[in-house]
Amino acid sequence: MTAAHRPARAVFLEGSILRHVLVMTATGSVGLISIFFVDLLTLIYISRLGDANMTAGIGLASQLSFLFISVQIGFSIGVTALVSQCLGRGDREEAERIATSSVIQIAIITSVVSLAAVPFRRELAMLVGARGETLEHASLFLLITLPSNAFLAVGMAMSGALRACGDAARSMYVTLAGAVVIAIMDPIFIVALRWDVTGAGLSTFVSRMAIAAVGLWGVVHVHKLIRPVDRATMKRCLKLLLMIAIPAMVTNLAAPVANIYSLRIYAWFGDAVLAGFAVVDRIIPLAYGVLFAMSGAVGPIIGQNYGARRFDRVKAALDNCYAVAIVYGLAIWAVLWLASPLIVQLFKAEGRTADFIVFFCNFGAVGWLFLGCLFAANSAFNNLGYPMLATVFNWGRATLGVIPFITLGAWWGGAHGALLGIAAGGILFGLGAITASYRVTARLAKRHAID
Repeated sequence: MTAAHRPARAVFLEGSILRHVLVMTATGSVGLISIFFVDLLTLIYISRLGDANMTAGIGLASQLSFLFISVQIGFSIGVTALVSQCLGRGDREEAERIATSSVIQIAIITSVVSLAAVPFRRELAMLVGARGETLEHASLFLLITLPSNAFLAVGMAMSGALRACGDAARSMYVTLAGAVVIAIMDPIFIVALRWDVTGAGLSTFVSRMAIAAVGLWGVVHVHKLIRPVDRATMKRCLKLLLMIAIPAMVTNLAAPVANIYSLRIYAWFGDAVLAGFAVVDRIIPLAYGVLFAMSGAVGPIIGQNYGARRFDRVKAALDNCYAVAIVYGLAIWAVLWLASPLIVQLFKAEGRTADFIVFFCNFGAVGWLFLGCLFAANSAFNNLGYPMLATVFNWGRATLGVIPFITLGAWWGGAHGALLGIAAGGILFGLGAITASYRVTARLAKRHAID
């Protein structure tokens, strides 16, 4: 078996940390931003049908879907952390056991959870403020897409395993495959066949199947990161996985919970503002996809070096990530400010919908200067054995950093004030997470130096 098919070397233990961060982030960004881009295209196709209720319905359904995706992200974080640490220690067999057990267990758990939610999809949509026609559109989209969550979960976990191996390119191909499928099917289903929300849901379903297929191909056939496991091994590996995945799930659930509260605040201002929020919700991941990708990229780098007890390189990874996040945040803020009229025109937004979009691009984006740092810090906590710290900071931001800020902001300045409130909370908790990540790294370095 060739080395290309069976990489045993922990590639992040040598070479430039900045180069590793940039390469992993760049390749991760291509796949991730492509998904966000076609997701944006879906909303463009829907918005051009001229029905604000349809646009708002898919936007609300997507927010609810992220509740389930947060569970899947938690599993992916667990797989990435465990596999990268095993490779850092030189224990490839254990990495194979974890990857094999994880793909089976994740498929079963996410299938049960997602299918159990299908009968309650209308109640879930009402929870975030959907009413009337908006509720019907959201319910239909959830009916079609919820059963596909298991495919997405498996694909995300396998993408994490590929990142842990240092195979940035194949990890990118996983999400890129889903993006290509949606890019092809959306114009056919939504525009040509006029299936509207049904078409959007079907293209999402098929794209998730493609994500799972490409992820499994990379892990099973390319890296051979699969081996026979017995029941005792499955049980042991599940315990290891859940020790990281459960805190990570709880951490990631903070964002959709914060969004649900935010949606209820924005619902006070009518469907026009909700439609604006749906557009902004698509702009954010496309504009800041590099920061999302960086938080995933830094995990394997920190995990391998932590496994090898190279704390100087762990700190260097943090330094580089935070610098890149702040510079990138400033650059994108400038781009959004200049591009706001074009974005409004692209979505044919008018009135309060257009006003909400422009205000976010001009002022609301300031909060993302340090939110990217918060994401990177959480990835560090998960890979350094402090997943509860990630939970504390994410939930702190989602509660203390959102609820009082957005409520007071809405009272003071309406929908615009609400946006500024969220931005202020993000900055506060981003700075706190940066400080905590350096303290954790220093503490671990001191502890292992004594040992």
